[in-house]
Amino acid sequence: MNFLQETLRVLLLSVYYFLEAFVKFLLPVGKKSVAGETVLITGAGSGIGRIMATEFAGMDVTLVLWDVNLDGVKETARAAKEKGARSVHYYRADCSDRAEVYRVAEQVRQEVGDVTILINNAGIVTGKKFMDSPDTLIEKTLQVNTMAHFWTYKAFLPAMTEKNHGHLVCIASSAGLIGVNGLADYCASKFAAVGFAESVGLELVAAGKPGIKTTIVCPYFINTGMFDGCGTKWPRLLPVLEPEYVAKKIMNAILTDQTFLLMPRGMYFLMFLKSFLPSKVAVILGVYFGAFNFMDTFKGRQKKVD
Repeated sequence: MNFLQETLRVLLLSVYYFLEAFVKFLLPVGKKSVAGETVLITGAGSGIGRIMATEFAGMDVTLVLWDVNLDGVKETARAAKEKGARSVHYYRADCSDRAEVYRVAEQVRQEVGDVTILINNAGIVTGKKFMDSPDTLIEKTLQVNTMAHFWTYKAFLPAMTEKNHGHLVCIASSAGLIGVNGLADYCASKFAAVGFAESVGLELVAAGKPGIKTTIVCPYFINTGMFDGCGTKWPRLLPVLEPEYVAKKIMNAILTDQTFLLMPRGMYFLMFLKSFLPSKVAVILGVYFGAFNFMDTFKGRQKKVD
């Protein structure tokens, strides 16, 4: 096609897709059935991973639960069964260890079958400023929050590609969209996770695999204990999110094939501002929203003492 034809095509399709998005925004979107799917959730031993597992429990799926904390993932499996899950399998898996991810993935394929919905939810945070962060913790953050996504995709995407069927879900963070003072390694890991998931999604489009859906989730702080001690300057504008709310929004995004999910809604506006504001204006807005002090009172999830 020549320049005019291609330009006209892009304009017409853009108008069509804008109208389609507007109609979907106004009207309820039908939810797909996930009955019969095999759903793998990493970081399922607590927090939103556990809540998502119990949400899926009543949807006639096979649940595969991973966590480095074996006691936690056992408890999630028990809770899912109580909620009516027909088939639950749990595994201890250290997502920071590539060899272990591949080993446990092969065990899942042998014992359960092919995974059709992969939810990369496992994550950690050091809560230290960059120069105060030990190299080992920086590496661990990147291994869990970023590299684990590479290894799980490598393990489970081939079967999805072969059948042109599946769903890849990346649980990232608003810190993967906007830098935060005191979260350099965490932001780096989440920016990387977002970029990776978005790029793989485009590869699937280019490869003609429309049956494999992708969802990228970027929530603000969630009240799961991971960011205990962190506050928010303007809770009405940027509230600390309750895990039950976040899990339900993620579930809805999966069931409606939503590509991007930002929470709370104010994050969409902040991302719009970031795209064109001068850097100095962005800084004063960061001060206004409290972004320079989010981590001042960080405690994190406290380990239980026996």
